[in-house]
Amino acid sequence: MRHTPADLVFTGGPVLTLDAARSRATTVAVTGERVTAVGHDEVRELIGPRTEVVDLAGKLLIPGFQDAHVHPVSAGIELARCDLTGTRTAADTLAAVRAYADAHPGQEWITGGGWSMEAFDGGSPTRDLLDRVVPDRPVYLPNRDHHGAWVNTRALVLAGITRDTPDPADGRIERDALGEPTGLLQEGAMDLVGRHTPRSTPAERRAALLRAQAHLHSYGITAWQDAIVGSFGSMDDPADAYLAAARDGSLTARVVGALWWDRERGAEQIPELVEKRRELSHGRFRAGSVKIMQDGVAETGTAALLGPYLDACGCATANSGTSFVDPVELRSYVTQLDALGFQAHFHALGDRAVREALDAVRAAREANGWTDTRPHLAHLQIVHPDDIDRFRELGATANIQPLWAAHEPQMDELTIPFLGEERAGRQYPFGALLRSGATVAAGSDWPVSSPDPMHGIHTAVNRITPEEQGPVFLPEQRITLTAAFAAYTAGTAYVNHLDDTGSIRPGALADLAVLDRDPYAGPPEEIGATRVLRTYVGGRRVHDAAS
Repeated sequence: MRHTPADLVFTGGPVLTLDAARSRATTVAVTGERVTAVGHDEVRELIGPRTEVVDLAGKLLIPGFQDAHVHPVSAGIELARCDLTGTRTAADTLAAVRAYADAHPGQEWITGGGWSMEAFDGGSPTRDLLDRVVPDRPVYLPNRDHHGAWVNTRALVLAGITRDTPDPADGRIERDALGEPTGLLQEGAMDLVGRHTPRSTPAERRAALLRAQAHLHSYGITAWQDAIVGSFGSMDDPADAYLAAARDGSLTARVVGALWWDRERGAEQIPELVEKRRELSHGRFRAGSVKIMQDGVAETGTAALLGPYLDACGCATANSGTSFVDPVELRSYVTQLDALGFQAHFHALGDRAVREALDAVRAAREANGWTDTRPHLAHLQIVHPDDIDRFRELGATANIQPLWAAHEPQMDELTIPFLGEERAGRQYPFGALLRSGATVAAGSDWPVSSPDPMHGIHTAVNRITPEEQGPVFLPEQRITLTAAFAAYTAGTAYVNHLDDTGSIRPGALADLAVLDRDPYAGPPEEIGATRVLRTYVGGRRVHDAAS
């Protein structure tokens, strides 16, 4: 029997297929864009005189990672501006701002972001700190979760924000004891200053996309879902960058765009979303999802909870967070979107937001039947036990961000004390969701946290980040290494409707990554040290650590 030689053969090392029929192999053949054979020595018969042979030398071949919730263009823009993601103390943060401002004397505004709340007392830096390092120009710096922004006095003056400025309906201006703005803006209040910052140009957005794409490929990521495509606050719409890159072939990843649901509008925007889906879907970019931000974040008291937050003394407050979209109207909106074939992509951190999102999915199922829209809920910081089984029952995917499920200052100092023991014990219930039979996908929310899937996998398995030492965070919610790999591959492939990716099997697209080791062969505490050597999309190499 004659065999047509393959274009590419990986051999000499373990292969994690994530295919239920065969979990491990040692040799994989690729012809064109697709995997043509998976097995052992018999696959080597497909090696011909022109076949590229990759000797794995004991290193692990896996399906390409996929990120279910990420913001690459805004991350790429931040990388080129005042990037504060590496700072951990107030002094380091201010030094970085000063250094950037000194290096860019001609910039009208100082923008960027990524500072850590735990670097400042109570998680709340003030304008006077920024005034000391940049007194002459406006400064606008979102924090690492991008639900709050730190500004200086010059920015407040330029935006006309005074003690008499009312809070917007979806945000809060932090104020001191005298009622004066402190320089910290939460949620929708960010836009009071953000709308005055300079807009990026189309060329800058495209450069940011390509910069971010190369960064993601270096972590073995071959596909993702961009969690905001549209205009949201001061964030620039990345749609034109994606469309240009998809048309000229420079978009090497496979991308789903989640179109932004304007929470200040209602169903009248749905025809616009239908038109955007038609206009933007091209090549490797498809705008088939709609992002609905249902609540905020726990650290600022804006995540929507079923009960009130506590104060520093452990007493109940009058605040239980914010539902940005009326929960009754949400059911109607999601039902209409589902009927039009849109996927619903919810931001839901608090247990009330999770329940409201699941109620909306249930309404859509009851009205439309089980369509193949594959709704998913991202973040899931707190899930009430009564709602765990509903993910399986409703076919709603749990979209997890594993790096957040660990003890760190933001968790221990700014979150747990204000949730109380019972609710704090329900955080990031990855194990419970998997045991219930839920489909689980994984993402990073980069630039909120690192896009490195191996760091996320390490944390999902250990409930300790690779950088941290200390107690395990809710150890009963740890998951297995295979389950964590599956969430970053097959789980996100399912969410993205990329059904011919996510596992290594004959006929699947050859979206692959070569790791520098087999994490199964080492102790769990070393998982996070794993690095990616090569990344392939459709059989084409898009990253090589050696080059």
